Amino acid sequence: MKHIYILLLGYIMPLGLAAQEKPAVSAGMNKVKLDFRLDAQGHPEYAVYYDQKPIIKPSRLGVKLLDNTGLDHDFVITGTEKKSIDEQWNPVWGEVKTIRNHYEQVIVHLKQNGPGRLMDIVFRVFEDGVGFRYVFPKQPDLKHFIVSDEVTEFALAGNHKTFWIPGDYDSNEYPYTTSAISEINNQPIVASSDDIAVKTVPDKYAVQTPLMMKTADGLYINIHEAALVNYTSMQLHVDIATYKLTASLVPDALGNKAYMSAPCHTPWRTIIVSDKATDILESKMILNLNDPSKITNTSWIKPMKFVGVWWEMQTGKATWNYANRADTVGTDGQLIPNKTHGANTANVKRYIDFAAKNGIQAVLVEGWNYGWEEWFGTWKEYVFDFVKPYPDFDVAAITSYASSKGVKMIMHNETSGSASDYERQMDTAFRFMNKYGYTSVKTGYVGKIIPRGEHHDGEWMVNHYVRAAQKAADYHIMIDAHEPVRPTGLQRTYPNWMASEAGRGNEYNAFGHGNKPEHETIMPFTRFMGGPMDYTPGILKITNYTSLPDKQIHTTVVKQLALYVVLYSPLQMAADLPENYEKYLDAFQFIKDVPVDWDDTKVIEAEPGNYITTARKEKGSENWFIGAITNENSRSALVPLNFLDKKAKYIATIYADAVNADWKTNPEAYRINSYLVDANTTLNLKLAKGGGAAVSIKQVTSGTKGIPSYK
Repeated sequence: MKHIYILLLGYIMPLGLAAQEKPAVSAGMNKVKLDFRLDAQGHPEYAVYYDQKPIIKPSRLGVKLLDNTGLDHDFVITGTEKKSIDEQWNPVWGEVKTIRNHYEQVIVHLKQNGPGRLMDIVFRVFEDGVGFRYVFPKQPDLKHFIVSDEVTEFALAGNHKTFWIPGDYDSNEYPYTTSAISEINNQPIVASSDDIAVKTVPDKYAVQTPLMMKTADGLYINIHEAALVNYTSMQLHVDIATYKLTASLVPDALGNKAYMSAPCHTPWRTIIVSDKATDILESKMILNLNDPSKITNTSWIKPMKFVGVWWEMQTGKATWNYANRADTVGTDGQLIPNKTHGANTANVKRYIDFAAKNGIQAVLVEGWNYGWEEWFGTWKEYVFDFVKPYPDFDVAAITSYASSKGVKMIMHNETSGSASDYERQMDTAFRFMNKYGYTSVKTGYVGKIIPRGEHHDGEWMVNHYVRAAQKAADYHIMIDAHEPVRPTGLQRTYPNWMASEAGRGNEYNAFGHGNKPEHETIMPFTRFMGGPMDYTPGILKITNYTSLPDKQIHTTVVKQLALYVVLYSPLQMAADLPENYEKYLDAFQFIKDVPVDWDDTKVIEAEPGNYITTARKEKGSENWFIGAITNENSRSALVPLNFLDKKAKYIATIYADAVNADWKTNPEAYRINSYLVDANTTLNLKLAKGGGAAVSIKQVTSGTKGIPSYK
């Protein structure tokens, strides 16, 4: 009889094939359990359970190589290693001050019969889920290889309710669809001429990660990946009959998926599970699966709020381009300017004045440099000059003026998808930023990628985004990347990579169909699982903000305030125009007060697609802030303040929807009241349809005369 040997904690024992029906390796933490085995043909399989309920039924593992061989069969187990880790670490910035990293790890060493190739599978079992990845040790027969596919499966235990966007190699800026797994391919993808996010979808049965699901018996499951480097990103192909998900890797220009040189490894595949939706949002598993910071000195990395010359272009009040065309030159050989260019010196100074007056740390300016006349959809190798400002943008004068006001400037580098050109200009661009005192940059990759045939979510671009973060760190520059691959927790490894777009943001309320009221109640369970998003909240002028007909923000004013707490980012934009904030100064006070860095976060209640209520404690302070949001339905949010210091008194300022507020019919109606509260208080927050509530809670020792107690 053929035998397989397992090395477990130093003890060797033979197992016959019949024994392979039982798990060869098991690991567990609290309610989460993992089983691993090889079947009779040597296929690796794993299964995941929560509280003894199957979450992932026995599912295949492995990778396919371009040479028509597969590292997915004819394996024997040569040994296993198991260990437990329980440690703590402090992020440079984030939602909490300290993160616990507690897991049981099992490494399964595999050897393939015949070729003798080696592959390890590393499993880490946390109290809230499982992460695993493939590791390829150094070996003579597998030095350089090309991955053509991945066999990784997630065999779901039922036809779960799912929150998804379609698989797309170049865009994740879709509205979410809620449906059963079995209905995913039946949902039409509606194209619209005014919605630029709709792209070609290669596989109508594919969905993007992070994928959020809820089972019929009330379990919440999230599937994503962590530490995506030197590999292509993973989407999921759906078998609607069996509810099985299979890893679907984004190809490169040649159709290959990943180029590898052993020793090497893939990203982690992650499964987060709980019987509480709040646990999903509080999970730090993806961060824990990433490497510690590669940046030794992080003192220059500073979270901040900013305003910017941006929304006026989105709403048609100004333009990015200085001239109407790149060839419209006058007798002096210079571009003939149009009258609506937003990035002019006088206008930028107006934003600087507003930021200084209101304690906003920085100003972003888009459309300042040559190239905007013919940038969109051109697929040109060279479009933008990242050090040449338009004639009406006096970069030296603006830098001096901002410095005199104590305001930082944020650079904008749009590449129009020409990533190869940006790599050539990167050092020059970052030196330019250093020269003029820019501490951060918003990058953009709108359009088809150059090198031609590469995709936003393919391996070449995955590594480009990392290279940009690494290069920026050399120059002490923080990055906010737009149109990138969706994040996978790399902000731990590169804490200067502070935010990304990689999702459908608030800007879609200025064009396209907008975002449904449920949108922001889904995104924390999906897009935000991998990292912060530059969602650009804070639009307070809800109607009549654009010349386009029938456009309206699909929230109330107060929900826009609440988003600063619910949707986390260390770079938060106060996205509306200064003149609009001047009309709502009482509501704007919350935007001025709310921090962007936190010591603690507590998700009070949540249900994907319905509502979220989050409380956060300001970094280095006893102050707390609460954000509550709902979908198209009104509701009440009960918030016990038992997280407050039991010996202290606080003033809670509640920004609430007015009684008659409604996102559609009366979105700008709100009320603001202050009350004395303590740890025994329970707030009853009334949220209008499409509305929210925002609360600032500040500790006080005196000066409370005339302020009523909350009842």
